[in-house]
Amino acid sequence: MASVSTSTLDRPLSVVGVSGSLQTPSKTTALVTEIIASLGRQRPIDPHLIELERIGPDLAGAISRAQLPESVEEELRRIETADLLVVASPVYRASFSGLFKHLFDFVGQYDLVDTPVLLAATGGSDRHALIIEHQLRPLFGFFQAVTLPLGVYACDSDFTDYRVANPELLTRIDLAVARAQPLIRPEPVVVDRPAWF
Repeated sequence: MASVSTSTLDRPLSVVGVSGSLQTPSKTTALVTEIIASLGRQRPIDPHLIELERIGPDLAGAISRAQLPESVEEELRRIETADLLVVASPVYRASFSGLFKHLFDFVGQYDLVDTPVLLAATGGSDRHALIIEHQLRPLFGFFQAVTLPLGVYACDSDFTDYRVANPELLTRIDLAVARAQPLIRPEPVVVDRPAWF
């Protein structure tokens, strides 16, 4: 049976951004930041940004979640309890990076069920835009997350000095966020799972 808590309906939306970039400064991080800013203009949010470049050294050597330091464990808990995820990766050899996948390998299999996820990616040119549909959407489909209708892809020419500079990209971001609003719940639905789930 599903139930919705009404005690925290007025609290800001917990938004966790994940930038899969392995460098800084980063166009991918700039894109995530701009998407979160657009969300903040449309509704009250409590934002948090996770940068793979920062946690990567503590993440890369672990082969089980028990081996992760508390700093990375805390970031995983933020991912697993977010009201909304904004997830972006640069294109690496036609996909996301191995370290990006490694991070989500540690996320609980059922902890993102029904969590809205706004997908984004960056690449050198528009030729890589389908990474959102062919790579990112199936990954979050596995988690039974709600991947939002419009993803946001940006190429190198959309940025100036690691800031989003293309007005058309800013319009696409605002449209993706607006289209997402009806699918973002103020409070997650908690579903009692059968034993076989």
